[in-house]
Amino acid sequence: MTKTLITGCSGLIGSALVEHLFNSGHSIQCLQRNKNSKNNGFWKTARLQTSHKTPFDTVIHLAGENVAQGRWSKVKKEKILQSRVSGTRELVDYISHLPQKPSTFLCASAAGYYGNRGAEIVDEKSSPGEGFLAEVCREWEKETERLPAMGIRVVNLRFGMVLSPDGGALHKVVPPFRAGLGGVIGNGEQYISWISIRDICEIVSFILARPHIRGPVNVVSPVQTTNRELSKTLGKILDKPVIFRIPAFAARIIFGRMADEMLLTSTRVTPAMLLKEGYAFRDQSLETVLRFCTGKEL
Repeated sequence: MTKTLITGCSGLIGSALVEHLFNSGHSIQCLQRNKNSKNNGFWKTARLQTSHKTPFDTVIHLAGENVAQGRWSKVKKEKILQSRVSGTRELVDYISHLPQKPSTFLCASAAGYYGNRGAEIVDEKSSPGEGFLAEVCREWEKETERLPAMGIRVVNLRFGMVLSPDGGALHKVVPPFRAGLGGVIGNGEQYISWISIRDICEIVSFILARPHIRGPVNVVSPVQTTNRELSKTLGKILDKPVIFRIPAFAARIIFGRMADEMLLTSTRVTPAMLLKEGYAFRDQSLETVLRFCTGKEL
């Protein structure tokens, strides 16, 4: 039985992965955060059962401040950055003191690593972009660089927008569309790199079964779409007209600094590593995924 430690177990990805991996035969331990991290450390590592000779075979690190909740004030941006940088650093410190190290460390990252690239197609070998989210991803991944020297395989999972029936970005988008108020944001030509929650679970299992895969992996669908295509498809599924358009300036007024990097930015990412390794994506149709997420399956 594979012993797996997961952070962010209660999050959108974490909760789905816990169920998936448990059903696949993993023994799961969830690492919780301290509420007062300044005084007591970031993680409640004292609660972990580490009496075994090999306490964990695998660590899957997903935890981080929600980037889509609340406006990006100076304080919020610092929380977003430090929850990932300081949290990962302390977790790596903890692992460094274990007498028996895990073999694999999967660390979340994001397609935001590439920044605003317009229609340019980027893969794992592409350079990092500019902007706050790109900086967060670079610093987040940097904190895992000590692990290979400990003999630990590191995979940086650069997630696209997660499509799930249980929450995430789509959960906030659907209500206005149901009310007939949904529309295209900006010029609608910005690319969105997305991935279904079903594929995320399968991809993690796929990577765990292939120890030669390491480094950055783009966890995105091979089918890229634009904001306009996403809006039109969602309107079709919900049988609602998509006649509104939210201009860029209005998005900035409503969402603040977040708008430029999450709603108006264009990132066209391809999953080159997964395609090279022969992963067969379960969800390659945007309409099929959106129907699954909205309960409108044919």
